[in-house]
Amino acid sequence: MPTFTYKAKVKGKVQSGEVEAENEKAASAKLKQQNIRPTSIKKKAEPSALFGPKVDKITTRDVVIFTRQFSTMVDAGLPLVQCLDILGKQSENPTFGEKILEVKSNIEMGNNLSDSLRKYEDIWDQLYCNLVEAGEVGGILDVILRRLADYIEKAEALKKKVKSAMVYPGAIVTVAFLVVAFLMIFVIPSFATMFTKGGAELPGPTQIVMDVSDFFQNQWYVMIGGFIAFFFTFKKTYATKRGRIEIDRLALKLPVFGILIRKVSVAKFTRTLGTLISSGVPLIEGLDICARTAGNSIVEIAVFKTIEAIKEGETIAAPLAREDVFPPMVIQMIDVGESSGSLDKMLAKIADFYDEEVDAAVEGLTALLEPMLMVFLGTIVGFIVVAMYLPIFKMGETI
Repeated sequence: MPTFTYKAKVKGKVQSGEVEAENEKAASAKLKQQNIRPTSIKKKAEPSALFGPKVDKITTRDVVIFTRQFSTMVDAGLPLVQCLDILGKQSENPTFGEKILEVKSNIEMGNNLSDSLRKYEDIWDQLYCNLVEAGEVGGILDVILRRLADYIEKAEALKKKVKSAMVYPGAIVTVAFLVVAFLMIFVIPSFATMFTKGGAELPGPTQIVMDVSDFFQNQWYVMIGGFIAFFFTFKKTYATKRGRIEIDRLALKLPVFGILIRKVSVAKFTRTLGTLISSGVPLIEGLDICARTAGNSIVEIAVFKTIEAIKEGETIAAPLAREDVFPPMVIQMIDVGESSGSLDKMLAKIADFYDEEVDAAVEGLTALLEPMLMVFLGTIVGFIVVAMYLPIFKMGETI
């Protein structure tokens, strides 16, 4: 049986201890029988022999499987408590199973499902909880859960596409750096010894390579320190509101990656807003959620300005057009959808279109970067090789 740690006030003093019980609710009841009124109860983590308590990470796949199974059970007419009890006990991820059972306990205490889920926003985010609340109010929880599962899967697929676009150039740049570092640390010093013995003045390119090699060998800590300083400076700057806005604005203006980032932002915004509106969430509330989950502060600012304009009586398309964030075609389609009363369907079509656009952009990015990176790497290696052979050619001419 699980062990729970608790804190309670007894005669004005804080008392702590442990109690064994089936769940948190049972632990609370057991303590009350002993005239102990706990102020907090937490499940005690089971220690591992080597590395402390083992915690399984809750993945997007876990949430999708839970959502689909939950939808099927609700559609079959099973009570929420029974659904959650089955899902919690049968979950492949023990950590996730515990959280589901905690949600069940909260419902048994009289809370509704959406409020119970909001206590675990690291698992079920604001979008998820708002849609569940709309499903509870409208009596279509099973339908909402199916839409949520579809939305999460498509959002995760979009995220994977972006990651795949970044992996290839990152790998090439890393390999290029390692090759250059190997040459500078292990190969160039052999030539340096030979040229030093010759005593002749070295050509400019050769001297540059020699200086870089010396830097790699003797001042490598400066380079590593520079990388670390840049990383923490970037992180600290991005943590500030102003810094994040400037970096996100610059990201949208990048020659190749900027187009991809803009298309991803459009796909995410339209998919999220379409799912929210079709599920019965009010437009203002849906836009607020889209802004907070945009992932780009420029898009976030544009959506918040749109919300203020709508409150003053404007349509959604006009203020979005003024912000110059979304392409004209997207604005026109939103305008048509709003005029015809089918905004949710139009947003879904835009999202599907831009999902395909992201696919094409990723393929185009890979096709464009491959020759560029190869030329870049070839130029660096070629320069090093030529620079090393220039003194040898000079010596040959002298002889």
